[in-house]
Amino acid sequence: MFVIEEINNRTDLLPNITVGFQIFDTCNREYEAIQSVLDILSGFEYPILNFNCHRKGMVVGFIGHRTTSSSLASAALTGIYQYPQISYGAMGESFNNKFQFPSFYRTVPDERDQVQTIILLLKHFGWNWVGIVLSDDEDSQTINTELKGLLRQNEICVEFVVTLTNHLIGMDNKYAYSLSRSTCNVVILYGIREAAEHFKVISGILSLKKIFVLIGAFQIFNNCQPFIALNGSLLVNLHSGKIPGLKDYLLDMNPEKYPDNPMLLNVWEGEFSCVPESLVNTSYFEACKESYSFRSMDPSYYDVENFCYTFSVYSAVYVLAYALHNTFLYKKEKITETRIQRWELWQMNRYLRTALFTTKGGEEIQINEGKVSSRFDLLNIIFTPNKLLSIIKVGYFYGHGGQMVLHLNDSSIQWNPKFPQTPQFLCSESCYPGYQKLQHEGAQPCCHHCVPCPENEITNKTDMERCNKCSEDHRPNEKRDTCIHRTIEFLSYGDTLGMCLVFKVLLLCFGAVIMFGIFVKHKDTPIVKANNRSLSFILLISLILTFLCPLLFIGHPTKISCLLRQAVFETTFSVAVSSVLAKTFTVVLAFRVTKPISKLNKWMKKQFSVFILISCFFMQLVICVTWLVISPPFPGYKTEVEVGKIILQCNEGSVTAFYIVICYIGCLAVFSFIVAFLARKLPDTFNEAQYITFSMLVFCSVWISFIPAYLSTKGKNTVAVEVFAILSSSSGLLGCIFIPKFYFILMKPELNTNKFLQNSPLSPSHILNIILPILHITIAP
Repeated sequence: MFVIEEINNRTDLLPNITVGFQIFDTCNREYEAIQSVLDILSGFEYPILNFNCHRKGMVVGFIGHRTTSSSLASAALTGIYQYPQISYGAMGESFNNKFQFPSFYRTVPDERDQVQTIILLLKHFGWNWVGIVLSDDEDSQTINTELKGLLRQNEICVEFVVTLTNHLIGMDNKYAYSLSRSTCNVVILYGIREAAEHFKVISGILSLKKIFVLIGAFQIFNNCQPFIALNGSLLVNLHSGKIPGLKDYLLDMNPEKYPDNPMLLNVWEGEFSCVPESLVNTSYFEACKESYSFRSMDPSYYDVENFCYTFSVYSAVYVLAYALHNTFLYKKEKITETRIQRWELWQMNRYLRTALFTTKGGEEIQINEGKVSSRFDLLNIIFTPNKLLSIIKVGYFYGHGGQMVLHLNDSSIQWNPKFPQTPQFLCSESCYPGYQKLQHEGAQPCCHHCVPCPENEITNKTDMERCNKCSEDHRPNEKRDTCIHRTIEFLSYGDTLGMCLVFKVLLLCFGAVIMFGIFVKHKDTPIVKANNRSLSFILLISLILTFLCPLLFIGHPTKISCLLRQAVFETTFSVAVSSVLAKTFTVVLAFRVTKPISKLNKWMKKQFSVFILISCFFMQLVICVTWLVISPPFPGYKTEVEVGKIILQCNEGSVTAFYIVICYIGCLAVFSFIVAFLARKLPDTFNEAQYITFSMLVFCSVWISFIPAYLSTKGKNTVAVEVFAILSSSSGLLGCIFIPKFYFILMKPELNTNKFLQNSPLSPSHILNIILPILHITIAP
């Protein structure tokens, strides 16, 4: 009524034309909607199809309905006659099919946009555990399907869905008790028209800590007890633009002003349905009622500024009026009643599809392909301590690029007094960085428990479902929420351990070189010539090279060092052990040959010791070359040895080849030990067999103890153990075999004669009895 009068009073819009209206109440019933359309089209109380009985004026379009079901019913009929229909409340996506509904338009967004607003709101606050309560109508059930689908896509879980039917209203207490046992604290209400009665059904849960997010449009009345429990709730509502003059129009409206409108009296009496009982039957209330004026009533009991569909209806009437106006402007004809009667209805559609105008309140209305630009208001429902209603706009949604965008002033929201701050409603607490979500068996995706990330994995965001592994050169920090660089470790020359080993290497190598020089200088003395001088020189040279081999084990592992370290060590060490074995056989054969013409005498030649040395060395060389060709060692690293460290090391390539090489040297050493042990009592002048037995005993002891030590150490200590074993075993060979000879050459030169060697055998115990008195130690002879 307001907007029709406003249009008729304007001179720039539809001049010389008076716009009228007919209002029918369909009671949200589809058959009533069809009946009302037929009544309007025929202009007669009993409609006659295809006949127009209007006595003055003509029908140019329809405004309504609010519900999708009624709009579908009427649109099927109005479309036949090409009458435009502009709905102010139907959000069903069915109307987007312009082939089926070519003349249907609306001034509200579609239901998908409305659903996106609630999804956006829930995600903004981080709520993922909700319940749904909706009315029993087609619109509500349709949007329920849409809503649940989008909630699932956005990982928001629904604990329950309740449809408020008339059957439930009669058993409100029992049903409310079942709802009150729910664990979710966010309840989405949609399409509840008979609000006062429906809220009685869930009155049992209103006293609990529930935040209601209201979707849909219905009016909330002051002082109605079921609504007071909505204090602090949020209402996603249709956009409510400014309508200048409407407030005064409503406050001044009374049945005396429109005596021919029977609906006005019903509206008038209906506004007093929720007046406080304390005011009913009082002189104030009666006076007020008889005066037919809302001016004298407390404004807090009659809100004339927060209607749901008012601006939508206002926009719909103006869209139709502008389309009619533009049609005649295009035809450049004077707008008269006669011209309108010659007008074709379909001509308005081109202007309705792309309508664009600005209202008196400055609101821009744009219709694109039959529907208005998406926009919703976010309202905060607040009841004062005196139970007076206040609705505050705290934000809005608008469509942009096919998506809804939220603008919200969080600080302006007044939550229910039970919540001192913005509440967090989750089925399960968020999993902080360092933890991952583990789903409860049989539960919804939102219900989970948090477990720490496994070793070497992190999560750097909240509520991550899976931990991510750190790269090889990184490790997790203590909280396992970020990856940090690992410490690179290897046996370097700068470490204290590395420096000590290098010092020991150089010291032993220098000692071996000195001893080799002394033996070369005294190569013609009886002691040097007594036990195969050539083998002694070869053994000393191999020991010198063996002492230098640990330098390949120390330092940053490279491709060259990894390739050479084991091969060089194994070959040089095999030469040393082979020399010892050859010396042992030389001693044994020397004292087992009793006849000059014996066949064994042939084996006493120097070629036999050389043969043993070359054959043993060649076999080791073949093994090492095969190893280097098939699967050579290469530099690598390990991250699982020590937490937070990258251990740089040489990967042995073929582990089988590595063990074969080690076992081969071990077999040579054991064989030398056995032969020397059996020959330990031979009457040799210097008892070389006993020295070799002692040296092999030290050698085997070192490498047997090396195995558990090697397996029990980690990181750079593993390399240090191997270097220590090499130096210790080599030192054993050098000390047990050559130090006694070194002593006699330098300290007892008078004993280094052929006469003494022939008359006085020098056993190891005899040598000790000579050396130990110098150290003030005596032992039994």
